[in-house]
Amino acid sequence: MANKSDWNLTGGQKARSKDKAFSSLVTLSASFILVLLAAVAIFLILSSKNALLASNETIAQEVGFADDLTFWQFAGAALFGTLLAAVIALIVAVPFAVGIGLFISHYAPRKVGTVAGYVIDLLAAIPSVVFGLWGMLTLEPLMRPIFMRISELLTGLFEFLAGTVETVGEKEVWSGGLPGFSYMAQNFDWWPIRPDAAQFLPPARNILMGGIILAIMILPIITSLCREVFLKTPRLQEEASLALGATRWEMIKMVVLPHGRSGIVSASMLGLGRALGETMALLMVLSPGLKINFDLLRPGQHSTIASQIALRFPESSGLASDFLIALGLILFVVTFAVNFIARAIVARYSEFSGANE
Repeated sequence: MANKSDWNLTGGQKARSKDKAFSSLVTLSASFILVLLAAVAIFLILSSKNALLASNETIAQEVGFADDLTFWQFAGAALFGTLLAAVIALIVAVPFAVGIGLFISHYAPRKVGTVAGYVIDLLAAIPSVVFGLWGMLTLEPLMRPIFMRISELLTGLFEFLAGTVETVGEKEVWSGGLPGFSYMAQNFDWWPIRPDAAQFLPPARNILMGGIILAIMILPIITSLCREVFLKTPRLQEEASLALGATRWEMIKMVVLPHGRSGIVSASMLGLGRALGETMALLMVLSPGLKINFDLLRPGQHSTIASQIALRFPESSGLASDFLIALGLILFVVTFAVNFIARAIVARYSEFSGANE
């Protein structure tokens, strides 16, 4: 009959065996993520090799939708539209997300905050194609008069800064404007402060509309994370601030926002990642174009990499297919770089916010 020490020895060996098995399992799971990432990267590189190495003449002959652009010209214009739409979405969404998060966490009664949190979470579950339909059929007519008013205000301002232009015969004659602004407007088409840069042409299927749709789509993600971060603010610090005579807004400004700064940054970067890869909503809302400018109110100026791939890939083959996969490789690299930079920013902010204490 085995004594007690033998049972303890056997039990310890079994525990160590289970611990090793579980350690191997979690290590394998972590390795699977790296393998999956490498597999995607290798596929994109190998599949896009032909397009990256093809000559401009070959691309012009075999890739009809390139419109006589080289691969890098096409990719640069699509990447510019992608980043522009994502930046517009962040500018619109982040202030609203922070405000909603503060309302739910510090201003709303408990029942109202709970209901608002449920609504935000449900909004995140709406498919992007539904946002695209809603934006195209409902939001676009509502935004037309707003865009028209914005166009009137900005056009007057831009004419004051950059001057006005008239066509006399075959020449463009500029008059007025401030010296530096006028020179840039005359010589660079991408310069955002030009007399016609704020011109609005209906329908409102422009990059600004696309950015607003993206802002609505990423708003639930950013709001949910901000709400959770604000709720993690140490209660004692909030009460101490109020006890010293601070108003609720002063308490939020001095305690809640500094403590949640890293969370706001990480939420914004997560929303940026969603915006960079969004496809269907922008495909349905935008009138596509491949230009590099800041004409936010005119349709047919911009497009995104994801929407170009979704639009062209079903009918592409051969080099055209490789061309689109190469665009996917660029989007993959950009998204990876954005997330890497975001992690560095979050780590830096965390060192000073107290969020990691």
